[in-house]
Amino acid sequence: MKEKTLWGALSILRVMWCLAPQKGYLHPDEFFQSPEVIAGDILDLEINRPWEFLSASPCRTVLIPLLTSGTAFWIINILHRFQSEMALNSSYVLLVLPRLIITILSFLLDYTVYRVATAWGSNPWKALVLLAMSPVTLVFYTRTISNAVEGLLFALLLLLTKPDEGNLVSNSYKGKTHHFIGLVLTFGFFNRPTFLCFAFVPLIYWAAQSGSQKSYFSHASIILTVMKILPSAILFSVIFVVADTIYYTGHWPLSMNNMEGFIKLLTNNMILTPINFLHYNMNPENLAKHGVHPRITHMAVNGFMLFGLFHLSAVCSAINMIRNEPRFLIPLIIPLVLLVSNYNRTVKTKCVIFLFNITGALFFGSLHQAGLIPSLFHIQQIVQSKSASGNMSCHHTVLFTHTYMPPLYLLNLKKGQTSVDIIDLAGCTQEVMCQKLTDLQVELSRRNAQALGKTMHHLIAVFPGTITPGIESCSLAYTAQTMFTPHLSMEDPPKMSHLLTGNLQSHLSLHLIKVHVGTTRG
Repeated sequence: MKEKTLWGALSILRVMWCLAPQKGYLHPDEFFQSPEVIAGDILDLEINRPWEFLSASPCRTVLIPLLTSGTAFWIINILHRFQSEMALNSSYVLLVLPRLIITILSFLLDYTVYRVATAWGSNPWKALVLLAMSPVTLVFYTRTISNAVEGLLFALLLLLTKPDEGNLVSNSYKGKTHHFIGLVLTFGFFNRPTFLCFAFVPLIYWAAQSGSQKSYFSHASIILTVMKILPSAILFSVIFVVADTIYYTGHWPLSMNNMEGFIKLLTNNMILTPINFLHYNMNPENLAKHGVHPRITHMAVNGFMLFGLFHLSAVCSAINMIRNEPRFLIPLIIPLVLLVSNYNRTVKTKCVIFLFNITGALFFGSLHQAGLIPSLFHIQQIVQSKSASGNMSCHHTVLFTHTYMPPLYLLNLKKGQTSVDIIDLAGCTQEVMCQKLTDLQVELSRRNAQALGKTMHHLIAVFPGTITPGIESCSLAYTAQTMFTPHLSMEDPPKMSHLLTGNLQSHLSLHLIKVHVGTTRG
């Protein structure tokens, strides 16, 4: 009863923390692999379309983002048509509703753990508590990131490939399990081709238990498995290819004179996003652009960062289990909690796990790059507020530097608008930053002088507090300053000298300043 109550409380926390919302910014992919793109397509908002979703380099399927973030934005669109203006005019709704879709789907992890725990020799409710209290579940599985979708599909695959007793599908559908597996494999492959690496062991296990061979790795079982899932995998792959080809080429069936011409056009312009994804990532030069880490990084660093003692326990279990059967060695949260849930722990160990989970959840969910989202909310209010100077229109140029990429859809600007320009300098040098700010100040002052009181140009700069000395060295006059606390940039972390100055809050904040722009001819 204690574990059930604790799991229930943690489940409520998961949903409430999604609605709060979490201000931490995990990685640009959580926005630019889904909501940033789909908001432009469905809500017709101004966005920054990433290169993976450009027709010149299509490396991501559009179907899965349409089913996740698209569902949220379709709901917003429907509400907007019923004159519910607040539904569309709120950055909060644009941020939270797509996350809520993923959060609801995340309970598939809990269902999977509950159903398969016994087959793994684990206590279901202890495993559920470990799952629900993990920062990975509380943070990563409440975000619109393709890795979360990959984990959900993997959970579904574990349900489909578990032993017959208590399987996901009833007895009347057991003969059709391979169709569902083909569907999951196709979704997983088009979402992230690496999914096949995670799916390999469950598929081998399923092939062994469904075949007549005693060996887990018999050629006959593997061939039979492939033959069973191939038809459904091909069918669903065709659906993905058609959807992606239509999306990236812009050729819609209704715009063609006949179906024969449409099929011919699709054949000649076929888009295979997973193949493009693999082709791009197999080029070492392309990977170097995004940063290359040693292969041992996941085992030695990232695993401990995400899972803490879970990771250490799982590694120890894996070393012992590899002598007999390697099918449980799957690097995802569900196998981890199932592997370690039955360990007896001292009070001290439980306290360490609890503190690690709290620290991890707060770091990723509320501290890491956590000022950027509130700053976008604040900027939206600035640019959409009515001008206090009568009929004079306002134009805002907003410059971000030393932050993650800002998701523009949260500003809720209609596509094609000319009232706001967003400039992202990323991690530029101090010289480049100062030169850009100075050039903008001069240019906008000139425009103000030429506008003759019809348009007022404003310049806003957004930067972490750790580079404040660099901003001050630019010798720019600014009229207002707002701080968004907390904000920790691991690319520009506070130094020991910052800690000794006694102004830690400033260094753990994201700063927004309104740079003074002149109005006289010069």
